Amino acid sequence: MTADLPVPAAGSTAGLLGAGQIRRLAQRAGVQPTKTLGQNFVIDPNTIRRIVSAAEVSAAETVLEVGPGLGSLTLGLLDAAAAVVAVEIDPVLAGQLPDTVRRHRPDRVSALSVVTADAATVTDLPGDPTALVANLPYNVAVPVLLHLLATVPTIEHGLVMVQEEVADRLAAGPGSRTYGVPSVKAAWYADVRRAGTVGANVFWPAPRINSGLVSFVRQGPPVTTADRGDVFAVVDAAFAQRRKTLRAALAGWAGSPAAAERVLRAAGIDPAARGETLDIGAFARLAQHRTDP
Repeated sequence: MTADLPVPAAGSTAGLLGAGQIRRLAQRAGVQPTKTLGQNFVIDPNTIRRIVSAAEVSAAETVLEVGPGLGSLTLGLLDAAAAVVAVEIDPVLAGQLPDTVRRHRPDRVSALSVVTADAATVTDLPGDPTALVANLPYNVAVPVLLHLLATVPTIEHGLVMVQEEVADRLAAGPGSRTYGVPSVKAAWYADVRRAGTVGANVFWPAPRINSGLVSFVRQGPPVTTADRGDVFAVVDAAFAQRRKTLRAALAGWAGSPAAAERVLRAAGIDPAARGETLDIGAFARLAQHRTDP
């Protein structure tokens, strides 16, 4: 089970965008939320304050926000952080965001930087952000998160809102039925945990499912001579046929079932085990013993 988010202090939602304001901003921009871009805008100020509180952003930090949309979370982050770098793929929304901040936080305009780009491929960001806080589109949440953790090493911690099922997968540990490729790859970069559940009614349009909050704190990868690409390759191979034993599942990766068994035994792993029983350290050992037996 996951805990609900903490309730913010009374009156702390002042100055945040409600449902009517969000719809008027969308009308002004000529925007209708699209499934293609995974646009579901948060229309509840209380939820925004809860997310910002759970993210534990300090007043000295620069926050990276992905998909700011119409700016509801952006305003909450500007209240808590020194600066916000917002990455928005929709040029219309990216163009309107500074004006929204100018209207609602005129003293914080200089604290906002807007980058019009795809967060799944962006590499050049201003301000060296130390935190990531975002309402990630459901269809690209995992690749966006992994890409940003890989390419923005200054990110130390964060909180992302994703589809509840994806949240469970990202935070799952070895042995769990939801443990898989996202769980292992996220663990390469960070300690990942569930941080709460958000109901569908706080979004416009309302999705058919709840969202889950995932918090993370950056940690170093396992000590290994294998590089990340080698480790992720064995992770992909192990879960491509997750019902098979590792001896069978890794036969193609290693060259043959016998070769897979040799690597598994060298890494101290039972060839009859399955991928969902291994943590990121075990996958790193496998990659290392294949490249340097």
